[in-house]
Amino acid sequence: MLLPLLLATGTTLAETVLLHNITGYGFNTERALVSFSVLAFDDASGKVLARGDNSLRQHYTDARLLDGGGKTLLPGLIDGHGHLLGLGEELSQADLRGQPSEEAAVNVVAEFAHSQPQAAWIKGRGWNQVLWESNQFPTTALLDEAIPDRPVWLTRIDGHAGWANSKALALAGITKDTLDPPGGKIIRDAAGNPTGVLMNNARSYMERVLPANSTADNISALQAAFGQLLSLGITSVHDAGISSELATLYQQLAADGKLPLRIYAMLSSRNADLADWLSGGIWQEPADWLSIRAVKIYGDGALGSRGAALLADYSDQPGHTGLLVTQPDALSQIIKLTIDAGFQANVHAIGDRANRLALDRFEQLATAEQRLAGRHRIEHAQIVAPKDIPRFKTLNVLPSMQAVHATSDKNMAGDRLGVARLRGAYAWRSFIDQGSIIVGGSDFPVELANPFHGLHASVTRQDQQNQPEGGWLPEQRLTLVEALRSFTVDAAYGAFQENAMGTLAPGSWADFILVDQDIFNIDPSQLWQVQAEQTWVHGQLRYQQSAE
Repeated sequence: MLLPLLLATGTTLAETVLLHNITGYGFNTERALVSFSVLAFDDASGKVLARGDNSLRQHYTDARLLDGGGKTLLPGLIDGHGHLLGLGEELSQADLRGQPSEEAAVNVVAEFAHSQPQAAWIKGRGWNQVLWESNQFPTTALLDEAIPDRPVWLTRIDGHAGWANSKALALAGITKDTLDPPGGKIIRDAAGNPTGVLMNNARSYMERVLPANSTADNISALQAAFGQLLSLGITSVHDAGISSELATLYQQLAADGKLPLRIYAMLSSRNADLADWLSGGIWQEPADWLSIRAVKIYGDGALGSRGAALLADYSDQPGHTGLLVTQPDALSQIIKLTIDAGFQANVHAIGDRANRLALDRFEQLATAEQRLAGRHRIEHAQIVAPKDIPRFKTLNVLPSMQAVHATSDKNMAGDRLGVARLRGAYAWRSFIDQGSIIVGGSDFPVELANPFHGLHASVTRQDQQNQPEGGWLPEQRLTLVEALRSFTVDAAYGAFQENAMGTLAPGSWADFILVDQDIFNIDPSQLWQVQAEQTWVHGQLRYQQSAE
């Protein structure tokens, strides 16, 4: 078993720990890569003391020596955009990810329902009609045949659409006469009858009747999410859009010392009491276990369900330009409220119209000083008009991007956008070359949370079958150093935490991982296969890979 001594708890380890015989990588204050073979840290304070070579031993003669077994050590990885509660809930629902047809997805749901006879509702997530030969949205028909007696609600992989059976539609009161809400759409047949798919804000009809989670349910889901993320080498998460109830629960868990990883929380702009939270000011736990100083604001929907707001029609649906989830006047009000309260404004924007609207408002509603100090972000920044890309740098707006979206979307993005608009799509290299700092992440559970999948996609622009040959839009590739920065110090910068984590510089938190391969000495095509063998947070071992 790797490093058996590291299984000891913090109460039995010496105060100073010297981890040696490692191939270590970190960053300096200029964000340049540095290497080292010895890491000294204080397990009481949870901070890095020094990094270097074996000469450090003479400076820490009383330290507890731990042999790293020649393993590679990296800063703890930071996911700059995820959904913790959603991940935990997904782990207890029907998993429809990757199913090749509507029929196959229904079979999975039916088997899950059979295994959950006590469940009042059957819930699942992960379906994606783009993967189906039909390439069409599903309907109630097969679900009704498989599960006629209980309501079924299945969230699309992107979280922006849901699929219901007739029982669920009836409970939600959705009929032929139900109006589409602003920023939402009920998919209908030729006669105007609901077919079972609700897009974007139309999902609210279903959310009103879904059973609410108890606090115990939420804690159980969070614990499942924490465990999975730690096993993947993730030591900090930017939780994108949390309810007031979840924010309060996080505060309680932080106060009780029950957060095993760090959370940078973005309050949802949909919270009815958002103004009250903002008036209370930034909430910061002293040891960075929890920070609440940002607001997630919703601009548009997702590309796969044609909800991303575009400047021109969808290439594969003339007359349709997507959906604005928050209307322009309301978007202005929320952004101004957030900025004036001294909080970071993080706007979800996937389509080029949504990105332009967000950039326009940052330009109009914030002073240059507020933009510089606020480190405001656009979450996803997936499709940006080429002339708008330089505005990110000019306005000091950070692109918060998820590399795996490019390799997931490559098979349908061209159909949705046409060739011309791809010039500003998933344009990581363009952002980096102009000096923008990219906050890297995965958008779990929309995508799998594994950060090595993101590193692989960043560097290769290929899926895990090494397709397409040469990479998709390969001119937008990142170097491995740039990609690693996006998941470490640059993600930390997006949370005002670059001096505390993401570098392993002396004085930063001792958040690090030991992995099974040296990522700088393997073929880039293998990056997605790298595994975390140990995850340390605050100088304490939080995950150990089981021995085979």
